[in-house]
Amino acid sequence: MGMAGTSTDEIAGERRQLINVAYRLLGSLAEAEDAVQEAYARWYALPRSRREEIVSPGAWLTTVTGRICLDVLGSARARRERYVGAWLPEPLPDRAEWDHGHGTDPADQMVLDESVAMAFLVVLESMTPAERVAFVLHDVFRYPFTEIAGVLGRTPAACKQLAASARRRVGVAHAPVTAAGQADTVRHVKQAWETKNIAALVDLLDPAAVMIADGGGMVGTVLHPIEGGARIAQYMVAIADKAPGLELLERSVNGVPGLVAQYAGVVTTIASFDVADGRVTRIWAVRNPEKLSPWAQEG
Repeated sequence: MGMAGTSTDEIAGERRQLINVAYRLLGSLAEAEDAVQEAYARWYALPRSRREEIVSPGAWLTTVTGRICLDVLGSARARRERYVGAWLPEPLPDRAEWDHGHGTDPADQMVLDESVAMAFLVVLESMTPAERVAFVLHDVFRYPFTEIAGVLGRTPAACKQLAASARRRVGVAHAPVTAAGQADTVRHVKQAWETKNIAALVDLLDPAAVMIADGGGMVGTVLHPIEGGARIAQYMVAIADKAPGLELLERSVNGVPGLVAQYAGVVTTIASFDVADGRVTRIWAVRNPEKLSPWAQEG
């Protein structure tokens, strides 16, 4: 059955879902928006008669968006090999924590849940593009493998195997701590960082903790991971010494308690944390200004 009665509003209403799918596939809000825009461009480029033949425009748009994201993921690997320093996913704010709205900003359309937590997105980065697409579409958004097959150009059985392989990668991660538990740990880190208390920071950091920073070659930051709680604590205090007046705010980062650093009213760093047994095991610090645009208006 055709969809001759499908309205423009109904088609536009798919955007929220598509943005959410694309961000989880790409880890970049800007690239997700571009992918969704391209999918809509292809939809409206179809002859009207062809659009009326499509039973589910939403499914068609999802398939096209998925294929575009698959292409982007394939080319991203080469681009990230040339990236200066470590590449991290683009952090997302929780608009409810700020004082004003932002209209049609794609970040406003994001559903913040465990599938956008930085720890989860970093694991997704370890997958092949096909694994990531199969896993995200099936395990996160519950699309059937018959539909995913149309995105990947493989059989449903092959897509099921890809998702299973991806699931094993996710399975090695520890169970996430509660939001309240993580908030307490992050608050203590903030207090110790503000007072430059190295001993307190060391106590809050796992001895095998790792800190990864993403400056994209645009701002000063470490190019390689810092390993060990003591070394990370010393580095954090050194940062505080070099930036007197640095303001730390407790904010949700990708739906999980984190910290926002502001200097002279400008957001300069977004810090995400992974916590286990009351201690920080991972810190991801995004400083690349191009990845802070969803936060710029907040500062």
